[in-house]
Amino acid sequence: MSGTGSIVEGGAPSARSRALAVLRVRSRALALGVLPAALAVVLVSARMTGRLAGDPWPAVTLAVCVVAVLVLLVGGVFAAVVLRASPAVTPTVPLPESAAPDLYRLVRDLADRMDVPAPSAIALTPDCDSWLEDRTHAAHRRAGISGGREAEPGAAPVLVIGSPFLWWMRVAELRAVLAPVVAGTGPSAHPDIADARGFVRGLDAAVDVGGRPGLGWIGRPARLLLRLCQEDAAEMERGVAAAASDRAQGVDYGLRIVAQEQVGLAYAGWDRLLTRVALPAWRMGRWPAHLDAGVVSALTELSRRDRLAENFTSRLGERPACDLLERPGVIDEAASLLAARLFHGGPAEAGPDWSPVDWAAYPEEVVDRKWRAEATRLHEALDALAVPAGPGPTLDRVLGYLTDAAGECAAGEALAGRLSGDLAREERSAGAGGADAGAAVARGADAVPLFPLQPPRSGRDLLADHVTAMVCAAAVDSADAAPGLDWLDGPVLLVAGERRADLAPRVLSLVEDGDPEPLRDWLAELGVRPEKPVRLV
Repeated sequence: MSGTGSIVEGGAPSARSRALAVLRVRSRALALGVLPAALAVVLVSARMTGRLAGDPWPAVTLAVCVVAVLVLLVGGVFAAVVLRASPAVTPTVPLPESAAPDLYRLVRDLADRMDVPAPSAIALTPDCDSWLEDRTHAAHRRAGISGGREAEPGAAPVLVIGSPFLWWMRVAELRAVLAPVVAGTGPSAHPDIADARGFVRGLDAAVDVGGRPGLGWIGRPARLLLRLCQEDAAEMERGVAAAASDRAQGVDYGLRIVAQEQVGLAYAGWDRLLTRVALPAWRMGRWPAHLDAGVVSALTELSRRDRLAENFTSRLGERPACDLLERPGVIDEAASLLAARLFHGGPAEAGPDWSPVDWAAYPEEVVDRKWRAEATRLHEALDALAVPAGPGPTLDRVLGYLTDAAGECAAGEALAGRLSGDLAREERSAGAGGADAGAAVARGADAVPLFPLQPPRSGRDLLADHVTAMVCAAAVDSADAAPGLDWLDGPVLLVAGERRADLAPRVLSLVEDGDPEPLRDWLAELGVRPEKPVRLV
């Protein structure tokens, strides 16, 4: 089945017209490149027939021929780069049919219902999005980036599915969300649209090649051609999306409206899980091995707290989409490792300094280690500022140094600056080894992290985080407290099994105003002994 003509002609005729506009840019560039050669042929022919005898025509003909050869040479090199340069490919977790036969069956059923070609393969991405990706470029086959049916010339694009969708959504919801995406295989198979997309991807890859030594000149014409066809290419993609949406109207349309609400909810939960829960572990050299399962817990907790989301948990009794996988735990682990690589720049494989952590072990192996590592850094900064050590690394030492009755907080500013410098040096030294090894191969879209999550933190924020960590470590050592995990907020302090969320304002009172009394009162209430040395890393 093709389904291409009916989609493009009936659904969005502008998609093909915009594709032709993109191809006209290519044709004009080609015509401009052969124009000097055509002029040279005319002059040589005229000279041979005696119509342009005498001066200055011999010199003019020679000059035009030289220019024509140079233009053809430069144009040929540029065209070869555009044709052979490898377009960017999103890092994904491949999902062969043997690992998810039910999911492949669902996707093929969707394609049959909409009369479009089925995707050639399915892959997962650790993000809340889904799309089609063409992996038929010859450069991908040469580099081993893609293989199998999806790499064959003329193959349908690969369906990339956000892995959080499989764990949070129900089977019917996933089918409704994927319908307009799968419908896009029809326009993708149209020769004009496929040709225009290939041209744009080639130009984009050529811009990346232009960043290499000795090839900088290639980037300029590539950027110019991209600017000339940018608007038409964008409108072509909008037309393709409109055509796919029209074709998918008859497939679970009512359910899709409800499922789109789940997409937004999944995005919110996934973002909180990565920034509040996964990022602290990544910084410690550990990566949570089941992020997709964790997003279910995070969204369930969000539904419990948020009245707007409270009705969503009633869906959890239905069959989850991850049941379409043969071994969901293995796929979850692979997606979690890829998430750490994309969002934090971690290694592509687990190792002694980059090991997985289960959710049950997260409080002890991540939260407690994080607190003690930051407490260690805090006391090392105090040592560098020549602050008297006293009987050891105590909380009293920190409280005494930051106390400022005048409220000027000069000591706090000095300590915050020292922490910022120490942390920056640690990050540079931690990234130096990997950066040297990967500098030769990491370029453009191949460099990681592609989407760094770590926001810039001020010195005052760093100081507050380190003081909080010191307080929590002291509470664990001298009171009935323990490290804990909150699915939406990350590391938390548990006292008698209950979360204490009232520590932050007391720490800020010390850091920003130099007033230790609110924090001392809080410590006395919990029975924390600030004079007792804390166990550091």
